[in-house]
Amino acid sequence: MSKKKKFKQINMGQKLKAEDLKKAIFKLMKTNPKKRYNFKQVIKKLGLTNSKDSVIDAMTKLSADGKLFEIEPGRFRLDRFADSKKAVKSRRKLHIGFADLTRSGAAYIQIEELEDDVYVAPKHTHNAMQGDRVQVSVHKPRGRRKAEGEIIKILDRATEHFLGTLRVYSNYAILTPNSFKLEHMEVVVRLEDLKDAKDGEIAVVKVTDWGKKRDDRPTGIVTSVLGEAGGSDLAMKSILINKGFELEFSDAVNRESDQLTEALTDAEITQRRDMRDITTFTIDPDTAKDFDDALSYRILEDGRKEIGVHIADVSHYVRPNTSLDKEASKRCTSVYLVDRVLPMLPEKISNELCSLRPNEDKRTFSAVFIFNEKGKVEERWFGKTLIHSDRRFTYEEAQEVIETGEGDYVNELLDLNKISKKLRKRKFKNGAINFESPEVKFKLDEEGTPVDVYVKVRKDAHMLIEEYMLLANKEVATYIINKSNGVEIPFVYRVHDEPDQERIAEFARFALELGFKMKFQTPQEIADSFMELDEAAKENEALRMLQPIAIRSMSKAAYTSDNIGHYGLAFDNYSHFTSPIRRYSDVLAHRILEKNLEDKIFRTDKGDLEAQCKHISSQERKAMEAERESVKYKQVEYSSKHLGEVFDAHISGMIDRGIFVQIDHSHAEGLIGFEKFDESFELESSRLKAVGTRSGRILKMGQKVRARITETDIEKRTIELELVDEEE
Repeated sequence: MSKKKKFKQINMGQKLKAEDLKKAIFKLMKTNPKKRYNFKQVIKKLGLTNSKDSVIDAMTKLSADGKLFEIEPGRFRLDRFADSKKAVKSRRKLHIGFADLTRSGAAYIQIEELEDDVYVAPKHTHNAMQGDRVQVSVHKPRGRRKAEGEIIKILDRATEHFLGTLRVYSNYAILTPNSFKLEHMEVVVRLEDLKDAKDGEIAVVKVTDWGKKRDDRPTGIVTSVLGEAGGSDLAMKSILINKGFELEFSDAVNRESDQLTEALTDAEITQRRDMRDITTFTIDPDTAKDFDDALSYRILEDGRKEIGVHIADVSHYVRPNTSLDKEASKRCTSVYLVDRVLPMLPEKISNELCSLRPNEDKRTFSAVFIFNEKGKVEERWFGKTLIHSDRRFTYEEAQEVIETGEGDYVNELLDLNKISKKLRKRKFKNGAINFESPEVKFKLDEEGTPVDVYVKVRKDAHMLIEEYMLLANKEVATYIINKSNGVEIPFVYRVHDEPDQERIAEFARFALELGFKMKFQTPQEIADSFMELDEAAKENEALRMLQPIAIRSMSKAAYTSDNIGHYGLAFDNYSHFTSPIRRYSDVLAHRILEKNLEDKIFRTDKGDLEAQCKHISSQERKAMEAERESVKYKQVEYSSKHLGEVFDAHISGMIDRGIFVQIDHSHAEGLIGFEKFDESFELESSRLKAVGTRSGRILKMGQKVRARITETDIEKRTIELELVDEEE
């Protein structure tokens, strides 16, 4: 028997762990140093049962380690410098990050382990698009303060669909995306792939070939034609498509969804805990259509309180490896724009089968807690249930009952609120950080045009629901940790790392110049200082601008199979369990938890799970960016209706070219260049103050000003302002 056959036989039919998978792939490549492999060939050659994502992730990591070389997207061979000193030297310069393009065609690469983004000149972007996950070679040019780089390869495309304007010529057509960050991009479309689209029409094109060389233009096919649509609707669709989210579900997904039924059999009823006779209700925004969580409440015979957190049982309908599941795992999240929601699942599931509507029997996955008189959990139970919601509250309706002490289920709501406040107080006592960034909301007319802007106010009803969702998420993760008993059960955790000392020290220096002194020697000191800042900001408006900066100075929460705890919440164990209608992470959590209930032990492949976690985190980041872009669009759209008007505002930032000013009412921000003043200004190195060279006039961060809106550009999402005298 040859060595190659023996090697293949040893691995036949195995599902390898992440590190073992990397070793097996590297060994295969060393055995065949001149051959090129893609993930399909590796799986076939080694006889693996690992998923596509886990094999691609392993090959990508081997490439980042300098052991493999990616000949073209998805095809690898052994790096001829593997295991040499030259490879080790080059590995120090290679990083993986996400591309953020500028209008010039240059890019800034956001790399988790590096404090500053890495600049990449247009000629070195390797045809990368906005949001692509890339491998970049980083160096620091002599005499330069910040690092620069060159994109070596594109690991994952952020999207393959682009919305833009078609120009049809005699032999081919060109689609130019309508995103200003993609102005330099053109997609070639063959005439037979136009799907009857006409010259000048708006269309969506799916890229089918990105080209082999760096200067090649991608080619694609038209998937939908939007005609000559324009305005806000087109802008919102463009935001979604440019972030990689498809607007429609496939026929296969819709067929599967349509075939689902909520009919209950007697056999299924006996397999679930029947809680339909217990007082239960939902509390949601007034515009909500999918009610994915409910609370139940009852007093037990011994006087203790039983509170159930009931979550729509999405995993009952969305089964592994179905078209529905594959689509949900691809999207990973619902996307919430100002005027619409792009759901993760079809409406048949999100708004009907899994919506916990009043006066209907519903399947749920529940976390049931028994509280003592001190508001502490003494017992907990997890499992599949049946519930029957008695009432649908909006947040406003529930808040009115809490404030007036009158209305439906007043005793239940008041006691739930009382216990939630104890949970909240205990959480902050343990070191949780309270940062509530202002959430901008819009009142829209029938056309979707904003007629007013306001900041969402969080009251007891909002925080009541939040605390019970946090409790369920924490307790589910703790259950899995305790169940592991020394042998890990891979699970999806929501983690938040401790702050980076250097970044916090820089923030502390910044805060000190505004009059706030913080301690930052230990994670606990940092948490305490942030809480003090939150209190101080309530009295000092200038300090309020520190809060979003403080949030940016901290680590980002993410999904992972490695539990490091959640620093911001001060939880040792935390997951996401409470929103499976809109988050795929929660669907995975439900599946793993169900298989580990009672005496059962189930361990999924951690490598596969971690690859899924990374994809979910990436999709979450894109969804958040899309939401911010939609808010920015509506802020500019609202401002365009108020040209020439003067508003109260404050200075929110400073750069070499000028000052950023944020309007207090709309939270819209615009740049006022120093050239618009009647004198030049010198900007201090701290970027907290600018001083007029002739008059000595001082402009400083947080300073109250009056600003007039002079010009808006909705397409570019920009607002032009000018300062006016206080008397105007």
